Amino acid sequence: MSLDQFHPLVQEWFKSRFSEPTEAQIDGWPAIAQGRHTLIAAPTGSGKTLAAFMTSIDSLVRQGLSGEIPDSTQVVYVSPLKALSNDIQKNLATPLEEIAELADAAGTPLPEIRAVVRTGDTKASERAKMAKRPPHILITTPESLYILLTSRSGRQGLAGVHTLILDEIHAIADDKRGSHLSLSVERLCALAENPIVRIGLSATQRPIEEVGRLLVGSDSIDPEGKPNCLIVDTGRSRTIDLAMQLPERELGPIASHELWGEALDSVTDLVRAHGTTLVFVNTRRLVERVSHQLSERLGDDAVVAHHGSLSRTTRLAAEQKLKGGQVKVCVATASLELGIDIGVVDLVCQIGSPRSIGVLLQRVGRSGHQVGGTPKGRLFPLTRDELAECIALARAIKRGNLDTLTIPPWPMDVLAQQIVASCAQEEWTESDLFALCRKAYPYRELPREKFDRVIEVLSEGFTSRQGRRGAFLHRDGINLKVKGRRGAPIAAMTSGGAIPDNADYDVILEPEETFVGTVNEDFAIESLAGDVFLLGNTPWKIRRVESGKVRVEDAHGQPPTVPFWLGEAPGRTWELSQEISDLREGIDQRLDDHFKARDWVMSESGVDQESSRQLVAYIEEGKRILGVVPSKNKVVAERFFDESGGMQLVIHAPFGAKINRAWGMSLRKKICRSFDFELQASVTDDGLNFSLGPGLSMPVDEVFAYLNERTIQEVLEQAILQAPLFGTRWRWNSTRALAILRHTGGRKVPAPLVRIRSEDLLAAVFPDQVACQDNAMPGDIEIPDHPLVFETMRDCLTEATDVEGCKNLLGGIGDGSIEIFGRDTVQPSAFSHQILNAMPYAFLDDAPLEERRARAVSLRRALPEDSRDLSSLNPTAIESESANAWPRMQNADELHDALLVLGVLSELTALASASDDGMGAIEQWFESLMIENRVFRMESDAVTYWVAAERLVLLNSVYPEAIFTPAPPAHLVEAPADQ
Repeated sequence: MSLDQFHPLVQEWFKSRFSEPTEAQIDGWPAIAQGRHTLIAAPTGSGKTLAAFMTSIDSLVRQGLSGEIPDSTQVVYVSPLKALSNDIQKNLATPLEEIAELADAAGTPLPEIRAVVRTGDTKASERAKMAKRPPHILITTPESLYILLTSRSGRQGLAGVHTLILDEIHAIADDKRGSHLSLSVERLCALAENPIVRIGLSATQRPIEEVGRLLVGSDSIDPEGKPNCLIVDTGRSRTIDLAMQLPERELGPIASHELWGEALDSVTDLVRAHGTTLVFVNTRRLVERVSHQLSERLGDDAVVAHHGSLSRTTRLAAEQKLKGGQVKVCVATASLELGIDIGVVDLVCQIGSPRSIGVLLQRVGRSGHQVGGTPKGRLFPLTRDELAECIALARAIKRGNLDTLTIPPWPMDVLAQQIVASCAQEEWTESDLFALCRKAYPYRELPREKFDRVIEVLSEGFTSRQGRRGAFLHRDGINLKVKGRRGAPIAAMTSGGAIPDNADYDVILEPEETFVGTVNEDFAIESLAGDVFLLGNTPWKIRRVESGKVRVEDAHGQPPTVPFWLGEAPGRTWELSQEISDLREGIDQRLDDHFKARDWVMSESGVDQESSRQLVAYIEEGKRILGVVPSKNKVVAERFFDESGGMQLVIHAPFGAKINRAWGMSLRKKICRSFDFELQASVTDDGLNFSLGPGLSMPVDEVFAYLNERTIQEVLEQAILQAPLFGTRWRWNSTRALAILRHTGGRKVPAPLVRIRSEDLLAAVFPDQVACQDNAMPGDIEIPDHPLVFETMRDCLTEATDVEGCKNLLGGIGDGSIEIFGRDTVQPSAFSHQILNAMPYAFLDDAPLEERRARAVSLRRALPEDSRDLSSLNPTAIESESANAWPRMQNADELHDALLVLGVLSELTALASASDDGMGAIEQWFESLMIENRVFRMESDAVTYWVAAERLVLLNSVYPEAIFTPAPPAHLVEAPADQ
């Protein structure tokens, strides 16, 4: 579609701002103009937002010039971020104002075209104004759209919608927020008077057709699974300037303070050499740490911090400073991944591995934002395993590989919430409501019996103990109709949404009463008045800690501590794990020639020579001990002693944390049941670690036979029931399903009270889960048939772990397609170092960091060149260890104790030891003990032994022909009658 198809005023405005349309605009405009659903997958800066809005702007301009524009919303734009919604409003205001000026100049004045933002931050007065006079273009978030669809006034304003734009749809497609939005979209389409054109804007995904299916819904998918929409995918052709940035020091299993210092010095140099830089890290704690240390190098006015625990005002100020060029660098988490307008970014630095191909592309794509710009990114690996991940990421991007998108199937907690919201203002027949739900793509395969079960608990209460008090629906069982009870609308609107609540404390600046941000509940409780901590790269001094609030004052530059936030670490994606395996295998095949291996790494990934050298050296060092390089086709169990005398078992399995967590939790449960022994255990993306202790021994490769693809799910379910993750996800799902309300009486329910109510609900629905273990029946806990229990267990099996992936792994081990190896090693291999140093989020038990047996392992890098030397035993060492194991006796009592331990001691051996230091009187000790009837001589097969009196009963049965001197009393030789 050329610009000629638009109104001359719109054409004139476009030509005054841009030289020509982009590829996304040229391909997308014709389909949108024809009323066809359209998905535009393109990188940031490709003009896709205007590609979506241009036809709607043109339509509104034509309506305005031909008469009055109706006072109803015609276009709904949905963004997953409030900040992105605000940006879109600003970016829309400019063309609308400039087109209005052009119309005035042409003598054809336009009526006002209103574009308004409606999010959780919108003031009540503005919401009331919007209800009376709806905007023509509504800019909102998934949660606010849901509220509008549930309120009476909001529904009235949405009846005239004919265009729906879903921006950054990929960001929520793979979680329950996407499922929640898909149901809201179907509710909007059912409400609208006319068919709605759906326009999706996305980063490039794999498969992009899956995003298209989510966009259009199950009614617009043909029998072959092809979505009825035009897909414009322009993202794969973009070149990226990506490189490694290594410190001078060699990388190791952990990042030392010195290595961190070198990395931040390098970041500082890059920041000074570029106009504006974004530094991405993976945690909020790291944002505070890195921004503080960069401020010491660049000055406080040159650095800002940005993460989700900062107040909206603080984040907005950081964005404005970055856009206005007032600061040189911003340190951020995922909060700045999406297309928030922060101006031109020259460089993106990623510290550590982002653990996902798509996340790295999204982050690096924040630079070179302008049309035709080249994104520029620098990766800063801090450990050897991160180096391997970063090189695998570079290889994946060079080869055009992407993470596979997986949409969760029919989440029942979200379904319950949306059913309550749908029935809040109108009555539905159960068959029509079921049909509506199945139109949403994630619910296309929703079983009718599961839907009926949700209707049942919503109409009768989630538990019989609560009765109708917990019910939200009136159900007509004769005519099969449902409608909301009196409290359903307010419950759905105030406690809705798919984002789980946390228990963070608000940080309030006194005396202004300004909200600064949030800190973790545990951090707040452990803090005292007078403590100084960082938040938003600003030090704050605690005045007092109240219920749910930390009141602070400006610390005026006093040295701060860095707060912490607790959460689940994101696991490495399956596709990146596969890339790492391919990289390991490729290097392994070329290890006979290091130069050849390095050249292969450089040609495959495009990294520099030093990065390839360190990676090849790491793989070679690990193989020197194991004799094999672990990969997707080779799994290795490695066992070695720790400093406590116990043993550590490391299973090298580079399949990612979700699969490894499923395997680790199941193995820990199986070992616990088999040996009646609780293990310390942890899992990482590259393997599993079990602390066996000195009392647990087995053939090292026997561990692979403990589970198979048929038994793992049952064992894993029982392990999950005893893990904290079940209780956490139960609370999340209960609040999402409205079984526990987040707001009551106009106030937010405090987090401790939500936890208590969650535990009470669990006790009512699933009493065996919280029953006293002393009274528990032997065998497995039976899981009840309840929608919330079903959904919580499914979340644990598919979100927190990957039971299907683990079944495939065990199936491969079973059929031989995955080779298994068992190795007892003298010292831990290089591959095990980072697994042994796993962070607390990797632990599968509740032992704290300081009590981990895995930390009692001495890690060395000095290895023999010939791996066969590792398995050879030194004769001198054998003789020395044998001598150390022999009892040391210094008096008669110690001789008697040694005889109790040894059972029998040859007299020749005993007398030969008389020459040892301190044992010259051993014969006199024996004679003195014999006088006291504590020891005897025993003759057997012409050999004389010394024995302790307490062992005569046992020895008499073992040596029935033996002769004891002197003759012992009968009670010392004969066993009691009851034995």
